[in-house]
Amino acid sequence: MTLGEAIQTAIDYETRVRDIYIDAAGRVSDPVGTRLFKALAGDEQYHIDYLKKKLGQWRRSGQLTVDDLKASIPSLDSISKGVGKLETRMAEEDRGDEKQMLSKALSVEVETSNFFKKMVDEMPEEGRALFSKFLVIEDGHIAAVQAELDYLSNSGYWFDWKEFDME
Repeated sequence: MTLGEAIQTAIDYETRVRDIYIDAAGRVSDPVGTRLFKALAGDEQYHIDYLKKKLGQWRRSGQLTVDDLKASIPSLDSISKGVGKLETRMAEEDRGDEKQMLSKALSVEVETSNFFKKMVDEMPEEGRALFSKFLVIEDGHIAAVQAELDYLSNSGYWFDWKEFDME
């Protein structure tokens, strides 16, 4: 795979994830969930715009510069505090649809992250530099989606930490 093909594939992955978040934001009933999905969709759109800019640069000059890439979603600590505030409001509600959307989003985020990991391993230096920046942000997305899913599922885990032990 050439660097140009890899960037185009990354755009396709990011577009797919963005579309899942946009769909989920329109379906959830909880305002905090809607904000989370909108923030994640916004992050993915930023990634798409960034990658399109880099693809254009690569096609025009055969050169690639890697600029700062920032995430717009809040820190994992902020997300955990926000989701924790929902506990009393959500205790009696069925969140099956939201769990399904989160599961789908998590699956696509993991798939996208795996693609970026593969590109870091296979691309020349300038490609590795580009795709490694995405790994950090995608790991944050995965953690945020997993935390929300764990919370809604009452799995006993929060950010991969066991909250309680039956023994």
